[in-house]
Amino acid sequence: MTQSIRAYTGLSRLKLFWALSRTPHGLLDMATPALGALLWLGRFPSFEVILIGLITTFAGYTAVYALNDVIDYRVDKEKLKLCGNFDIECDLDAATVRHPMAQGYLSFREGFFWTVGWSTVAIWGAYHLNPVCILIFVIGCSLEMVYCLLLKVTHFRTLVSGGVKTAGAIAGVFAVDPSPSPIFLSMLFLWLFLWEIGGQNVPNDWTDIDEDRRLNAKTIPVRLGTKSANVIILGSLTASLILSMVVFFSSPIPFEFPFLVAAFATGLSFFMLPAWLLYQTKKPKYAMALFNMASYYPLVLLIIVVIKIVMG
Repeated sequence: MTQSIRAYTGLSRLKLFWALSRTPHGLLDMATPALGALLWLGRFPSFEVILIGLITTFAGYTAVYALNDVIDYRVDKEKLKLCGNFDIECDLDAATVRHPMAQGYLSFREGFFWTVGWSTVAIWGAYHLNPVCILIFVIGCSLEMVYCLLLKVTHFRTLVSGGVKTAGAIAGVFAVDPSPSPIFLSMLFLWLFLWEIGGQNVPNDWTDIDEDRRLNAKTIPVRLGTKSANVIILGSLTASLILSMVVFFSSPIPFEFPFLVAAFATGLSFFMLPAWLLYQTKKPKYAMALFNMASYYPLVLLIIVVIKIVMG
């Protein structure tokens, strides 16, 4: 451990902080608020809104992911003691060091102030975009804390996770319009909520099932079994795919048939296919494949929407 810590000195130590915030995944998540904003607004916002939005979104996700490790600090240390090394090569979240505080690479104090610092930046940006976004950010952070604290309490904490991930998209809409349609917000929320449950949270817990059993964690795969977890995954993602078309049809952007096909095919490729393979085979590698591929789903949809707006 000492030799490993010495490998992170000077500027290279910054990598540990990016690892704390799971920056590779956070960068992908930044597509979700932008996607929600563009689908509702139907055009690009001003350059100022785009710039502040990027800074705020980056700061927000950087803070929330770090907050997860701050709240779970003792649990992660317990997991490390019980289960050994965190790192899983094929896990998107393991592209950098997983849980660097629990592994002793960063102190709790360093992680705490890193989280507070980026939260301050996120609140500053949210204030300039729309003060309502501050409330959404605070709610998102609060839900993240609740999610972590419910680890050994109930598997229904998965529902809380859906609220955390969806908060970004809702904030993105309010950042470009102070009074969006409640109906559109509801459809957007349900679409991404189901994507998070079926494509992110439950598959991730599926891959961690052995660790979670040792830790006495309450997750859907642990409490209900992998067979029920697979049904929940497939059902959630099927509903999410259908709702994605409803949201696209509800957008002021006039999506022609090829764009709708592309959006639908993206869902089929990035989460329905791996979800079906997991359902059929019940192999952990497909749970991880689903998690990784579903993580790129909002980004690919954002690219499709941007291309449509540019083409007019």
